[in-house]
Amino acid sequence: MKLTSVTEATNIILENTLDFGTEPISFEKAHRRVLAQDLIADRDFPPFDRVTMDGIALRWESYENGQRDFRIESTQTAGEAQHTLSDPNACIEVMTGSTLPINTDLVVKYEDLDIRDGIAYLANSLKKGQNVHYQGEDRVVGKPIVGTHTLLGPSEIAIAASVGASKVVVKKLPSVVIITSGDELVPVSQEPLPHQIRSSNVYCIADLLKFYQIEADFIHIPDNLTQTQVTIGQALLQYDVLILCGGVSQGKKDFIPNALEAEGVKKIFHKVSQQPGKPFWFGKKENKTVFALPGNPVSSFLCARRYFIPWLRKSLGLPALDNIYAALSEDYTYNSPLTYFLQVKLFQEGATLMAKPSTGHGSGDFANLTDSQGFIELPFERNTFFKGDILPIWRYDFIV
Repeated sequence: MKLTSVTEATNIILENTLDFGTEPISFEKAHRRVLAQDLIADRDFPPFDRVTMDGIALRWESYENGQRDFRIESTQTAGEAQHTLSDPNACIEVMTGSTLPINTDLVVKYEDLDIRDGIAYLANSLKKGQNVHYQGEDRVVGKPIVGTHTLLGPSEIAIAASVGASKVVVKKLPSVVIITSGDELVPVSQEPLPHQIRSSNVYCIADLLKFYQIEADFIHIPDNLTQTQVTIGQALLQYDVLILCGGVSQGKKDFIPNALEAEGVKKIFHKVSQQPGKPFWFGKKENKTVFALPGNPVSSFLCARRYFIPWLRKSLGLPALDNIYAALSEDYTYNSPLTYFLQVKLFQEGATLMAKPSTGHGSGDFANLTDSQGFIELPFERNTFFKGDILPIWRYDFIV
């Protein structure tokens, strides 16, 4: 069987993204959701000439004409209606965030003043307009402030509140189920027998999805062809995306590919020229997408990070993540005609991101994932790599 290259697999997956539509939700629940409609300024930003320092507001012309002492006429605080300076040779005491009083055009901060007996004496040279944030200087009414396809975070949520967008239109999230298989797996709460292990892949992948606010459901199926087929059939009716872990290789109990075929899922490719994760299977049935990942934890995690996350981002209308590169900190040799995703520890050396190999003990050694921060991608065309070689890195310590 001809293996699909990493590049081919990537291109195929990104050519088969889906649009799940949009929905309005409360802006308070929109953290890390993808905006599907511009947030428009409903008024100028700022909406008035805003004072940026505690101090006094005065008329530039009076200062320019040589006046250096100004009687305090009144005090304006933030939230008050705009005051008016009546005497052009006086000043108004102002607080940060307040409206600049009418007939004034600069603000002098307290640190540059000497106030005695209700008179403000100026010490430093002044400039017209200083310490004033002018109306519409940031954005003008009717213009977008946050654009479509933005992943909403704290600052964008604040903008939504500021423009009165109590509801924001966001991209709908796909419904996702993570299906594990294997008689060796037991629930986390159960004490495993010597020949069993606790299920962990599902939680690793689910945590990746939570970054995009997707709460996946979990299903476990035993190693039985009929039950596997029935479960997959039911899941295809209920979910947009199926992520399967295990059962896709060539073992006697690897029933997933046959069950998928029996349920009408079209195989687009099976087996990728990579290590770990070679048995990776990808397919579709109408508007349903299936990622069938190998059961070894490092393999399934790599495939989820390397292929599923880019697919999800494109489906949600997010731009691709910027390519990140790191330099090998030492020579490394890998004797196999496959693209190798080497676990690495990352550290900074001056302005260069460095990658130190952290090989672990194969694709079953998921404990080694906690000792590294990413996979560096070693192309199959070479088997010897040298200290200082710059190569793409797939970080998993964070996803921007």
